[in-house]
Amino acid sequence: MALLSLIAYLTGYKYLFSAFRHNFPAIDDYKIFANRKIKKSTMPQAWAISDQYNKIPITSALRSKLEQLGSIAFLIIKENKIAYEEYWESYHKASISNSFSMAKTYVGVLTGIALKQGYIKSLDQPVSDFLPEFKNDDRKRITIRHLITMSSGLNWKESYLNPFSVTTRGYYGDDIKKTCLSLSCEEAPGEYFEYRSGDTQILAMVLEAATGLNLAQNIEKNLWDPIGAEQDALWSLDKRNGTEKAYCCLSSNARDFAKLGRLFLQHGKWGNKPLLDESFVNESLTPAPLIDKETQELVDYYGYSWWLIPEYRGHKIFYARGILGQYVICLPEKNIIVVRLGHKRGTKVGAHFKELYLMIDEVLENY
Repeated sequence: MALLSLIAYLTGYKYLFSAFRHNFPAIDDYKIFANRKIKKSTMPQAWAISDQYNKIPITSALRSKLEQLGSIAFLIIKENKIAYEEYWESYHKASISNSFSMAKTYVGVLTGIALKQGYIKSLDQPVSDFLPEFKNDDRKRITIRHLITMSSGLNWKESYLNPFSVTTRGYYGDDIKKTCLSLSCEEAPGEYFEYRSGDTQILAMVLEAATGLNLAQNIEKNLWDPIGAEQDALWSLDKRNGTEKAYCCLSSNARDFAKLGRLFLQHGKWGNKPLLDESFVNESLTPAPLIDKETQELVDYYGYSWWLIPEYRGHKIFYARGILGQYVICLPEKNIIVVRLGHKRGTKVGAHFKELYLMIDEVLENY
């Protein structure tokens, strides 16, 4: 065992011990990682409660699916009032759990805020302006836009089951910056959409260089405080006092997660204060003009770190999602936000998942 440990350490695979011990990511993984606290707002804003709160029961079909997938929280907010709320297991309204890739949407939003505040000149600014390691090879062509639309062309291969994958190394390893800076271009940026957690991680590195704030400080100052978050949150790090795992590991509760949707339903404003330019919000919710590398078809389902359904039953829908079925779903025409948190997600249909449509159908028919 000592020899294996030495070999793993010398070859850079010591993260495998954590990967094999924990087997697969779980919603309470903040307990196994070092974290950086994000303090609740100095002016917490509670959601109003609807007169119809929990008076419309969810359908048996949706309940069955939510319980089959190990849901821990389900929340429906209509016209800025909580209309339905339910928790399972020992979770409750203040319980935190991992957002997983919903964190990518938060990094995208922080990019828009940095753009509005002047820390970034434009989305077409080269990444090498902030990361000098990108200056002297093909990576000099990569722009911020390429990162926020998952079109960098870098050789990050998304794989959650392979213990030797860069995704597993990023999740369980102790130097996420080194992992990302070792990536190289395998194709020209800006041509193909290919989902890469590494793109978001590098985008967070750009934000840190641009603003001088680590990711937890950034979100606390520029988002968590202004939107009146009621609870402290955590962002998991690659090691103690290390770097936030930007693409996956923001842990909070359903009510505070829902405020991300409200910000975008309000076109980037919170109250009378614009946190984002409305033009950035509109662009975020417009499909990026890219080709899906796998299907070779035009992408109509992804914007600036938001997943998109351009048309479903007469509605335009956008949402954030995580690998275990974490969702913040927004239906602008009905002014509805749906949040679902839990242990598993279901079957994929095209770019989306079956349970997503089931939740959307629920609110379209009953709210």
